[in-house]
Amino acid sequence: MADIVQNDEVLRLLDELTTMTGREDPYPRYARLRQISPIVRAQDGALVVTGYGDCQTVVRDGRLAHMPPDMLAFVGFPDWRARPALMQLFTSMLTLNPPDHTRLRRLVSSAFTARRVVALRPAVERVVGELLDAMALKAADGAVDFVAEFAFPLPIAIIGELLGVPAADRAGLQGLVNDWTQVLEVLTPEVLEKADPAAAQIREYLAGLLAERRQEPRDDLLSALAQAQAADDRLTDDEVLSNAALLFAAGFETTTNLLANGLVALLDRPGALAAAGQRPEPAVEELLRYDSPVQLVSRVVMEDVEVAGRTVEAGERIVAYLGAGNRDPERFDAPDELRLDRENNAPLSFGGGIHYCLGAPLARLEAHVAFPALAARFPQLALGEGVRRRDSLSLKGFTALPVQLGSAVSSSRR
Repeated sequence: MADIVQNDEVLRLLDELTTMTGREDPYPRYARLRQISPIVRAQDGALVVTGYGDCQTVVRDGRLAHMPPDMLAFVGFPDWRARPALMQLFTSMLTLNPPDHTRLRRLVSSAFTARRVVALRPAVERVVGELLDAMALKAADGAVDFVAEFAFPLPIAIIGELLGVPAADRAGLQGLVNDWTQVLEVLTPEVLEKADPAAAQIREYLAGLLAERRQEPRDDLLSALAQAQAADDRLTDDEVLSNAALLFAAGFETTTNLLANGLVALLDRPGALAAAGQRPEPAVEELLRYDSPVQLVSRVVMEDVEVAGRTVEAGERIVAYLGAGNRDPERFDAPDELRLDRENNAPLSFGGGIHYCLGAPLARLEAHVAFPALAARFPQLALGEGVRRRDSLSLKGFTALPVQLGSAVSSSRR
């Protein structure tokens, strides 16, 4: 069996993916890595896969798991339970493994139902209309920042509506969430200096809200989580708070990037925004595939497993570049082309297996409403100057995306 490749070119390509230049357009580098070998070894010893099938194995095979929290002791954080940022993250569904994950996922899923997501469509349509109205008013001053005025406030409003966070409190939580979730990018004492107080403030805020909901339940997800029960098993207050914080954080990060990445891809091609507006469901799947909001995930091998034709031993760490798998020519015909009517599409962007993104239906709903509304209201929409990309290895998106609205079609909302 062939050795796993680690050479100067592999190390150079992987290093480039950590730079802003590489993050701006990682896809040629992914393609070259895939040509060299389906599995390579990074400088830090981690294994890296870039093929669709191998990425699928990483996210679906139960023998590959999230890093158990007790392993934090081996990377310099034996006191992780006393660190609010780590405690809140590593006791949520995002990082737990079975059987703890199985129990929490079952209870949270019993509250976060498909019916609850479908019922949000009128709220999504209302917020989209309000944001488009506000964009039209601001356009008199020139370009409008699509991220600041639409792609960010839309999912913030909807996840806030879903959880029951009052509108006046939502924007304030966003900065705290950003500081807290930096631990997902890089885990250093410097990052924790900001992440710990942010996580503590988020938890304190949600604890107060949870206490209110226990006294006076409402028709929102936080009330449903407080009451979630299955087979005489209930979520504890700590579990409600950790997972509510996770849902709030995850509820806007991916969707903001989907909307911004998707709009850039559409505006780069004449007529594409109008076409996406006419058939949003297949278009959104293709936008997810073409420029994934989540570019990579990592797992730890819990027992020997075969990946990319090699036996990978327990204890190894594997990084799956989902963005690369979504451009694998073995799975997708002409993968570097944006085909809004692509058939048999199954992007890896929301992960897979037991950790498949619980909020995927909500992100899709928001995009299904947003792109047709944008196409109808601003048919002459165009990219402006001053684009700023997100400085992140795992999440691909924009921090600023100026757009010119052109001649707007009058709102028909009542």
